[in-house]
This record gives sequence, C-alpha cells and structure tokens, in this order.
Amino acid sequence: MSMRQVALLLATLALLPSCGSFHATPAKPTGDREQLLALHEKALRAHREQNVAALLEDDADDFVLGNRGEIQRPSLAEREQMLGPYLRRTHFSSYVDTTDPIVTVAKDGSIGWVIARVAARGTQETSTGISNIEFTWVWIELYEKRNGRWLRTGNVSNVK
Repeated sequence: MSMRQVALLLATLALLPSCGSFHATPAKPTGDREQLLALHEKALRAHREQNVAALLEDDADDFVLGNRGEIQRPSLAEREQMLGPYLRRTHFSSYVDTTDPIVTVAKDGSIGWVIARVAARGTQETSTGISNIEFTWVWIELYEKRNGRWLRTGNVSNVK
C-alpha cells in the first residue's frame, strides 16, 4: 500500500465516527395521534385474526359501551364472554377502514377519540351452517391516557 493510500485510509477512518450511520439516532417519539391510530389498527387486526385478547388488552376496566340504543358498563370478563365466541365463529376476509379515521386529542393530551367507518366481509358459523356476512360499522372509540398509556374507555357504534 502506498503512503498516499495509507493517508487516505487513515483520513477516512478518522471521519467515520462523525457519520450518522455510526451514531444511534434517537427515534422520533410517536405522537398521541399516531398512537391512537395504531390502537385502532390493532383492534381491526384483532378482529381479522380472531384474537379477543389483543382486542381487549388496551381496554380500561371502567369501559362504557353504547350500542343498539343501550348504554352498558360491561366488565372485562363480560366483554371477553361477548366477544370471544363471536370472534371464534366469525372469519373475516376483510375488516378495514373505508375512510381515513378522524382522530382528535385534547390539548392537554389526557383524552382522545377515533371516529371510524369500517367495512367487514367474511363468514360466520351458525347453528344451521356457515353464512356469508357483510356490514359497515361507524363507531367512535374513546381513549384516556393513564400513567402515560392510552386506554380505550368506551365505544359507541352503529351498523349500517
């Protein structure tokens, strides 16, 4: 190796520590809006994967449900009893947003909500066999940040 090549190699090695790829760049913190969108997508994925545990793991114990003209406060166990059998007998080929969800976070970052329109398609096992299903839901997911973590505290929904 010539002296010129050695000098070039040493100069290159001296500059390497200043290259960005050699420094750990702190990850950009995910904002509240993105966190709520991720929780919403996680709920959609849980439906597609028939995963009741994933669906409920971000729910608060003091959850409020508004549906079919009723307001309920089902316990986590009651929600699991309602959703578990439903998800086990329902196989979604599609469970997706049909429009971009509307996400709002309070200025103080303590509460937020997601308004979504979701179309579902698949099959469902019934006492008489397997039926095709297809429906569209519109709902609002209510969230509260507790101890730095977003928890779903309610859901108000209607089906088309």
